Amino acid sequence: MRGPFRRCAVLLPLAAVLVSCASGAAGNYEPVTVSRPEAPAEAAAKAPGEITLAFAGDVHFAERTTKLLDDPKSAFGPIAEVLSAADLAVVNLETAVSTRGTAEPKKYHFQAPSSAYDAVKAAGVDMASQANNHALDYGPVALADSLASAKKAGMPVVGAGPNAAAAFAPWITEAGGMKIAFLGMSQVHELEASWAATDTHPGVAHVRARERALAAVRDAKRAADFVVVFLHWGKEGSDCPTDEMRTLATQLAEAGADLITGTHAHLLLGDGWLGRTYVGYGLGNFLWWWNDAYSNDTGVLRVTLRDKKIVRTEFVPTYISRDTGQPLPVTGAEADRITAKFAALRKCTGLADQPS
Repeated sequence: MRGPFRRCAVLLPLAAVLVSCASGAAGNYEPVTVSRPEAPAEAAAKAPGEITLAFAGDVHFAERTTKLLDDPKSAFGPIAEVLSAADLAVVNLETAVSTRGTAEPKKYHFQAPSSAYDAVKAAGVDMASQANNHALDYGPVALADSLASAKKAGMPVVGAGPNAAAAFAPWITEAGGMKIAFLGMSQVHELEASWAATDTHPGVAHVRARERALAAVRDAKRAADFVVVFLHWGKEGSDCPTDEMRTLATQLAEAGADLITGTHAHLLLGDGWLGRTYVGYGLGNFLWWWNDAYSNDTGVLRVTLRDKKIVRTEFVPTYISRDTGQPLPVTGAEADRITAKFAALRKCTGLADQPS
């Protein structure tokens, strides 16, 4: 959790790029949907007792983004200010962090040195999910290296482990007097039979073990005040959630998830409310190796909590640089375009504008 002086210094320059999806007035704990705030600076400000969570999409260091690790402290560029401004920030680290292992039988493979964790930490990220379809690109040996490097770097990771118990275990931390649990899970079917963690086999926390996944959420809810499930799911190239995603979201919400979000489709997907659970179906690419991989439009989802409830969500529109692969905050007409695009995606989600 960041200190107050750091937060104040960072939030004010970023106010112009924050676009509010929902706002909670003092004394009113029900989010109120607005199209655009009249005063962006007020939308970014936090009342006493509030904390902010920031979520962003897929990150890896390959081809054009590999050279960013020459200076891990600056690898993410200016978007690091947005991530660092939050009390807790989360991304999907979509790579094996290892120089060992044997390539798995699949088309795309991503591998990065341990300095990847230095870059993620320097950007203000507090936790990374590795429940994705690239964590085992170079097999169990490389996954073991990834987990060991994360531990050495002091970077909490969820969604992968030496066995199912470890893979489905939450990271629980405290911020603003609230205990918050984060879980990482995958619904991607590529190599799922051999990549899913079991009692005796390393791998990712895959929801093919549905009851185990739901039990992990229920257990986290008993241990924490607020539960986040970060998923790798969806159909690549589709900006609407599949029936499979909708079913899983409903089951996770019923099990006790307060917030569900994720990545994998390479596109932004819509957000909204499933009862009392906030769902952001997809955050797209973020720090990305391949130019125009479906879309360079992306963003950071900011969620503000007070008294164990969501009181405000904000979307920071961002565009992936064609030169460096870094996600760059945008303003003006470009910010309006991406923000309007994100808002329109709610139509095909079946999600509500308000909690119920």
